[in-house]
Amino acid sequence: MHDHDTSERLASYADVLAGELPGTWTSSHLPPDSKDDLAELADHIWDLDLVAASLAEHPLQQAALLSRPDGAQLVLLDRHDEHNGFLIAAVAPRALPDEAYRAVPEPNGIALADDPFLSAEQVAGDLLARYDRALAQVRHNALDGIQPSQPDRVVLTWQPDGSVAAAPADDRAGTILVAHGFVQDPHSGIYRLGGDDTQVQARALREIGPQLDALGIGTALQHPAGRHAPTSAAASMPPVPAGTRTPSARTR
Repeated sequence: MHDHDTSERLASYADVLAGELPGTWTSSHLPPDSKDDLAELADHIWDLDLVAASLAEHPLQQAALLSRPDGAQLVLLDRHDEHNGFLIAAVAPRALPDEAYRAVPEPNGIALADDPFLSAEQVAGDLLARYDRALAQVRHNALDGIQPSQPDRVVLTWQPDGSVAAAPADDRAGTILVAHGFVQDPHSGIYRLGGDDTQVQARALREIGPQLDALGIGTALQHPAGRHAPTSAAASMPPVPAGTRTPSARTR
């Protein structure tokens, strides 16, 4: 059983660590009575080495979760050995399908000393670098040929079935896509617009551009190699060369 002092030490360490990591991170504490949350978290710890071995002997009783706005998460947990400090591991994204993880090496966790300032340098130069590489790979795998978007550009990709798909970088663009008929896949996060009615599809694509542009987000239309957009829809759309950003409010 973890006493109050132990929980407070973990939470305080996580707060300092989050403030020292590159980028923007926030921390939250999962106490021993958060059994369901802890069980779900344990299932998504992305480790087959040090942390997995520790959890096999000492099931997760409390944890601190460090979160970045892009969805990346690290978990800080107690270190059950003769050393002071903690263990830290990456958390696998919950929304991606199992197939996306195939052939992607686990960004195994590391042990940290009792100094969060030194530990932040260790995490940034080791675990976080490996985690970001693994995240990029699984997200790319989940896109299944769809080019990822950037915060200032949404890439719309024609699919073999005539639909259009996109993987916007944030909710601002996602909200506009949904308002024009795109449906988000809950597992991959990909937004798709069906091509059954090409006139409806073309109208939606025409209207999306100016609304995204008002937010400073350009658009690009991507044609997979060896395929052209359906004639009726393409004729009704504004010309956007594949992979080319349209002017946005920021560049005018």
